[in-house]
Amino acid sequence: MRLFRLLKIIHVSLRFGLDEFFLGHERVRGLRAALNAALFWRRLERPRAERLRLALETLGPIFVKFGQVLSTRRDLLPADIADELAKLQDQVPPFPAGQVVAILTRVYGQPVEQVFDEFGREPVASASVAQVHLAKLPDGTEVAVKILRPGIARVIAHDLALLDAGAGLVELLWADGKRLKPHEVVAEFAKHLEVELDLMREAANASQLKRNFENSPLLLVPEVYWNYCSTEVMVMQRMRGTPVSRVDALRAQGVDIPRLARAGVEIFFTQVFRDGFFHADMHPGNIFVSSEGQYIALDFGIMGTLTETDQNYLAQNFIAFFRRDYRRVAEAHIESGWAPQDTPIDEFEAAIRTVCEPVFNKPLKEISFGKVLLRLFQTSRRFNIEVQPQLVMLQKTLLNIEGLGRDLDPDLDLWDTAKPYLERWMSERVGWRGLIRHLRKEAPCWTTMLPQIPRLVHRSLSDDRGRRLQEQVEVMLREQRRQTRWLGAIAALLSAILVLLLA
Repeated sequence: MRLFRLLKIIHVSLRFGLDEFFLGHERVRGLRAALNAALFWRRLERPRAERLRLALETLGPIFVKFGQVLSTRRDLLPADIADELAKLQDQVPPFPAGQVVAILTRVYGQPVEQVFDEFGREPVASASVAQVHLAKLPDGTEVAVKILRPGIARVIAHDLALLDAGAGLVELLWADGKRLKPHEVVAEFAKHLEVELDLMREAANASQLKRNFENSPLLLVPEVYWNYCSTEVMVMQRMRGTPVSRVDALRAQGVDIPRLARAGVEIFFTQVFRDGFFHADMHPGNIFVSSEGQYIALDFGIMGTLTETDQNYLAQNFIAFFRRDYRRVAEAHIESGWAPQDTPIDEFEAAIRTVCEPVFNKPLKEISFGKVLLRLFQTSRRFNIEVQPQLVMLQKTLLNIEGLGRDLDPDLDLWDTAKPYLERWMSERVGWRGLIRHLRKEAPCWTTMLPQIPRLVHRSLSDDRGRRLQEQVEVMLREQRRQTRWLGAIAALLSAILVLLLA
């Protein structure tokens, strides 16, 4: 099957002229004339970026999803291609109702009518990995039922293997390929797809996010009904709201749009810096707004995580950036290991200033994070800064936030909105509040260790004393052996003198 899939990819690539991307390289450029002669019948009138997007859409949902992730890697792609890939839409025809009923019957071990009081046979949403139906539980609770596509795991496994082979070609044909870590990008993509293929893990993601924002006035997350969940089926509370992209409808409902835009920024920074756990697929189809003006999060298959180290360095970078302290930005990159230790800091500082200074004191409508990221990546290439695969999802989310903010309130001042939150967060992490938080965090461990300290100290001292005694004995023995050797030598000398005198 992998061979047939590979043949289809080759056919689609040639049909849309994707050979241009590979045969343009100096190592294989000689083949291009021969291939163009053999494929004289094709007409390549569209721009290369549009042809690439159409090819990915033709190849299917996994390639579409990978193209969406790849569109955030502006360090890896030219600007025209990144912009075009950002247009990819994850819209897939639904699979038949008969297959839906068969899956539910197998999972629950009984007919659908006995599991749900009502079940809608027509899906309300259909994407590459799963589709969603509306239903009612026996107690009357309205729910959304997410069902995994049959056979999707096998398709994804084959496509990921081919994508990884493509990453090898990138490393082979592009001089800058290894630094950009295409294999790691595919591995990061595969890791998130693995989560999407297990709806129990997605349900756990939703549950974690709901707990993080319990009683929050900013974000609503649906309740998960665990008794009805499995690896193939996820049942959660039905949420009613308006897609965030329908700004006119939100205004008609009386929603405060500028406040909504500011709340979106605060939600993003709260997820990233307070929790280190964030919704990494915040496109308009996954974000609704309630009639009270709260965001509603949906689809928890792609979530990002950050270590405490990543959180600290990111916060330092953001705050230094907001304060226009470009030297601190440069220092933070070197301290974190993202930039080589021998990076000339003055030159690095000047390069960052050149990229960042033009975007200050401008509303969101006059700023393009895509272009800023592109220039930052060009700077990183110049200073041999390694791309951090764990931050790919964060880049994707940041670009999604830019798009949402631009739709809601183009006059939003992102810097003024984010800076106070980040400064407050840093004071809580680094100042006296941070000390108290760390003490509370470590207290359970200390209460376990404190009673053991006398015994551990006694053992350490005992071990120390034993080692010292052993060392002293060894020194005495060496000294004794040395003295014995000297006495033997002296005795031999005296014996020789005595023999001469008596001779």
